[in-house]
Amino acid sequence: MNIALILSGGTGARMYSKIPKQYIEIGGMSIVEYCINKLSLHNGIDAIQIVADLPWHDQIKECFDQRETRNKFRGFSAPGLNRQFSIYQGLKDIKEYAEDSDYVLIHDAARPVISEALITRCLSAAAGHDGVMPVLPMKDTVYYSTDGVKVKSLLNRNEIYAGQAPELFQLGAYYEANKKLLPDQILKINGSTEPAIIAGLDIVMIPGEESNFKITTKSDLERFRKMIEETTL
Repeated sequence: MNIALILSGGTGARMYSKIPKQYIEIGGMSIVEYCINKLSLHNGIDAIQIVADLPWHDQIKECFDQRETRNKFRGFSAPGLNRQFSIYQGLKDIKEYAEDSDYVLIHDAARPVISEALITRCLSAAAGHDGVMPVLPMKDTVYYSTDGVKVKSLLNRNEIYAGQAPELFQLGAYYEANKKLLPDQILKINGSTEPAIIAGLDIVMIPGEESNFKITTKSDLERFRKMIEETTL
């Protein structure tokens, strides 16, 4: 079984919005609904778990109620103190109905331009590995600095990649990798794949997509709004 874990518990502080960015409506749908739509319609996704605060549960449930794939929705998980702790909360709940050998596909609600092709590539690449991570190569020259003022060294951009979501992991191994980081180290984790790397799991990289950007700032929001307007014209 393949379970999608959608992270929709963020507050979107950098957006300076009255509501979390994932619940902002663009083109007649909230941002998180675009993710729900893509993941629920994919034939390779069997179940969906969502990390979200209680005040937004009814709105999310409505997204599923309007779809023939509403039976894929399995429940909500409570947000944690940071993104990785939210993932851990979701993993704990998923383990109540899934096997350790199943896979969990972790995606941010704030990445609404996820494609069917990328989901398929993640699922297809999992065989023989503990996890899969989409990446983009670095196009610009990359420098290293310890103080943010002086350049210390030039990094080889051919060996550096930018990670994207969704990231796919075998449930049992990834859950244990996160559990070992409790209670404090998990709060220092910045990326979903980091616990897997710390645990020595086998994570394979696949090509990501430039269009699969995360809405973090107002300019990102306007970029997405423009994409939707151009699509519906």
